[in-house]
Amino acid sequence: MRKGFILMMLLAAGSALLAGCGGGKDQTHAEGKVSVVTTFYPLYFLAERIGGDDAQAVNLIPTGVEPHDWSPKSRDLQTVSEAELFIYNGAGLEGWVDDFLQGIGNGPKTVEASQGIELISGNPEADEEGEVGADDRGVDPHTWVSPKSMMKMASNVHDAFVAEDPAHQADYDANYSELQSKLQELDRQFADGLANVSRRDIVVSHQAFGYLCRDYGLKQVPIMGLSPDAEPRAQDLLNIAKFVKENGVKTIFFEELTSDQLAKTLASEANVGTDVLNPLEGLTPAEVKAGDDYFSIMQRNLQNLQKALQ
Repeated sequence: MRKGFILMMLLAAGSALLAGCGGGKDQTHAEGKVSVVTTFYPLYFLAERIGGDDAQAVNLIPTGVEPHDWSPKSRDLQTVSEAELFIYNGAGLEGWVDDFLQGIGNGPKTVEASQGIELISGNPEADEEGEVGADDRGVDPHTWVSPKSMMKMASNVHDAFVAEDPAHQADYDANYSELQSKLQELDRQFADGLANVSRRDIVVSHQAFGYLCRDYGLKQVPIMGLSPDAEPRAQDLLNIAKFVKENGVKTIFFEELTSDQLAKTLASEANVGTDVLNPLEGLTPAEVKAGDDYFSIMQRNLQNLQKALQ
């Protein structure tokens, strides 16, 4: 309730700001380039790779910030209002997006990157099998974590660029073709690399790997739900510890943008190791400095999965 009230206040403030600006483009809009705003890192990655030299991309969520709890500020209304394309994930990830876009009025063309992907229920097996950590949320939004879904998202972003700026279609087509080839190779690496592992269960810090598991024959057991702040119950933790011991799980995975305390406590209780499985909801400052991107992090994810599932 309070969050909705705050968003309404931001929208009102943003509307006044936009009225005072007269709706014109400022110096953040590069002449001759399509101005694009994305909501979080995977979409920024797609926009940069496909847009290339013909686009200027801005990402709303700062480096090192977890997107589930982020909400827009009044200055973000200004940024998006000046763009020509606004790319968001959809599938419920950005719960603020509908109200936000209403505050802009005649703003940019919007692109829902997850459009056309077969979405996964947010709580598919909890009632039947007692899976722990699952939310009651209707849909799992973590589409980008699977290379197969990422290929469809890339297609959606490509089509949006071509529709907005047909004069540079040849450039967008070439950039998209190169990106899709790399995503297809990544898909092949995951399919081949996980085809013959001896275990199929992964215990993860939050329920972010449903699409990855669906596409490559794994099963996730999450400590927390679809949002990493969805705290588990004490009984949930006991159930996971029992599952780990009974099923020979060797590794409990955590991620770098959220606390690893529960994962490490559980690993200590079950006498198993820990490792990183990155849901790519954003890059850390160290990853940015190292030049990491979607491909390098996903390849590390594959290596860590293979090691844990041997």
